[in-house]
Amino acid sequence: MKKTAVIMAGGGGTRFWPVSRMTTPKQLARLTGDDVMINETIKHFDHIISREDTFIVTNEKQAELMSNILFEEVDRSHILIEPVQMNTAPCILYAALTMKKLYGDAVMAVLPSDHYIGDIREYERVLKLAMDTAEETDKIVTIGIRPSFPSTGYGYIRFSRDPIASGSEVYNLRRFVEKPGLSIAREYVDSGRYLWNSGMFIWKASVILDCFKRYLPDMYEKMEAVYDRLDTPDEKAAIAEVYPTLEKVSVDYGIMEKAEGVLCIPAEFGWNDVGSWDALDKVFKTDSKGNVIVGKTELIDCSNNVFFDKSGDRLITAIGIKDTVVVQTDDAIMVCSKDCVQDVKLMVDRLKATGREDLL
Repeated sequence: MKKTAVIMAGGGGTRFWPVSRMTTPKQLARLTGDDVMINETIKHFDHIISREDTFIVTNEKQAELMSNILFEEVDRSHILIEPVQMNTAPCILYAALTMKKLYGDAVMAVLPSDHYIGDIREYERVLKLAMDTAEETDKIVTIGIRPSFPSTGYGYIRFSRDPIASGSEVYNLRRFVEKPGLSIAREYVDSGRYLWNSGMFIWKASVILDCFKRYLPDMYEKMEAVYDRLDTPDEKAAIAEVYPTLEKVSVDYGIMEKAEGVLCIPAEFGWNDVGSWDALDKVFKTDSKGNVIVGKTELIDCSNNVFFDKSGDRLITAIGIKDTVVVQTDDAIMVCSKDCVQDVKLMVDRLKATGREDLL
């Protein structure tokens, strides 16, 4: 059966301002490797899924730049463009119907566009196991990350005590849990029965379409009405007509929390969702004082900071600061305490309110 990758790449990434902008969001920025993050994502599964069988779901504001940046092997007709920004359920339904139209059925690995993977070989091994399992069992499979600390920033997955068969790495998924408080997160990690929710889902197109029929029937009926116009010159007009009428709902809430018989694979492959500036110390090697340095710096008595220069050849100098993030681009400098990195989006809101859309 055809094996495909569907990369969800329509987000704005406001927590990585000023590097991430509306037209050049996190997934189209060079943050964690030698290439932009979406191409790094594609490199991660190169030995499992061909670039020719890779699909991208993005929005109109980003589509042209996406087309210019992506590896040439990715078919540009595989860039599925949302006319309005929606949550994850509509874009996954759009992609699943496209798989049905093109191939009849296919195994789909639905992946985020902007996660960091440290151990690519292990990631590929787990992804292949997940895809083989989805094909053989006709069930939804998700990959959970064994937690390395009691994070309050991730959702969790509870999984069964025993695998589905002796010697198997696959378990039954018991339930999804929202982001917990610190004390509950500690209990989850200590129990050994919980995983971080990585947002990676693997299923046959036919299986997830059946779930949409059952759990989100109105959305399914609306999109099924334009099925015959997919992969035709009328596709863009058809999607533009129906998409704004769909419910904005995540696949986690709309389907995953309701679906029966879901399987999960606990894994460890150096995963990081790179959700905010302070996550870079899990991606880059730090200096002897715990500083992440990307670009040119001269530092005196500085520790546990992130210095990130996207301007090219400007020098960042700092004296006596700690636990701080300093980001420099051609047109903006952002300085914030590491304790406040989740609030960078508040600055984006402030700039928008004060008419500085040129910086967004």
